[in-house]
Amino acid sequence: MEFAVIQTGGKQYKVSTGDVVTIEKMKGEYKKGDKVSFDKVLLVDDGTKASIGSPYVTGAAVAAEIADI
Repeated sequence: MEFAVIQTGGKQYKVSTGDVVTIEKMKGEYKKGDKVSFDKVLLVDDGTKASIGSPYVTGAAVAAEIADI
């Protein structure tokens, strides 16, 4: 199972492709359908190998879309 751990709004979230995640706080103004990218990625696991950041994984980002406000 592929997953990543991201940090945003002072919290950490484990996310996988297709997940719907409720994030309490995000800086900025967003509306439904907006695309966002999370670059504070603490860990990436592709199912065979894990990359752990120090504190963040270099070059890693998680793309997402705002589903609801």
